[in-house]
Amino acid sequence: MNRKGFGALFLLAALWGGSYLFMRIATPVIGPFVTVELRVLLAGIALLLYALLIKYRVNILKKWKQYLILGGLNAAIPFSFICTAEIHLSASLASILNATTPLFTTLVAWGWIKEPLTMKKITGLIIGIVGVAVLVGWSPIPLDKTTLLSASCTLLAALSYGFGGIYAARTFKETKPLDIAIGQQLGASVLLVPFAITSMPHKMPPAEVIYSILGISLLCTAVAYLIYFYLINSVGAVKTLYVTFLVPVFGVIWGIVFLGESFFFNTLIGLIIIILSIAIVTNILPVRLKKKRKEQNAYQNM
Repeated sequence: MNRKGFGALFLLAALWGGSYLFMRIATPVIGPFVTVELRVLLAGIALLLYALLIKYRVNILKKWKQYLILGGLNAAIPFSFICTAEIHLSASLASILNATTPLFTTLVAWGWIKEPLTMKKITGLIIGIVGVAVLVGWSPIPLDKTTLLSASCTLLAALSYGFGGIYAARTFKETKPLDIAIGQQLGASVLLVPFAITSMPHKMPPAEVIYSILGISLLCTAVAYLIYFYLINSVGAVKTLYVTFLVPVFGVIWGIVFLGESFFFNTLIGLIIIILSIAIVTNILPVRLKKKRKEQNAYQNM
């Protein structure tokens, strides 16, 4: 990966990590459903305008039912769960817990499409569970009903992402990425309309909430998706997956810098354990380490 690719990867991670910061600011004031509705609707409109600007012909109406399902699984449900959790949880804790998405995707793939659950993957899943236990259980934060329910919401969001990822891979094989991004955001916005209408705030939110909504919709969603597609096309899907390791790191950084969140020892340990579990489950290893292993295997087979 060249410098441009690395720059795009870190920018994407910074934007997706920043979404937890913006949700933490907006949700306690205007509620989870309004926050998510504005996020997906504004992002969908922004992506439509981008498509118009580059003279791209959007084709989403033929699969509108599928986009409603995808919008629910990959945006409306997980975003709402995360926002609900962040009413009580810190942005950094929510970002780390949501990094378990690849672990849940592995379980969904095993249960849904019968993808083999190897011993290596099982080991990674067990390590991931330990990481979550360390992150939530071994913490100065009171381990009460509210904390457990909030953490569960974040994990349910990761599970929904798992279903959404598998569904997208099976349903939209021949669909262009920009169509998927637009269809997903608009599909989610349609699903959320009744929930958002019934929970509208009674007064104009403060400026920081408005800026957070603009940031999460335009930067963390619309622009982030364009960067994501660029990385997929330029460096490939496997290398783009490295963003999974960086997002919680930026989530922690932004929470500490802008929200003054505390950083506990268990946060670092839990983050390291969860990242290790993701690396095992996704079989992602640094290139040099892979080369070294190949050399060792070649030497052993001589």
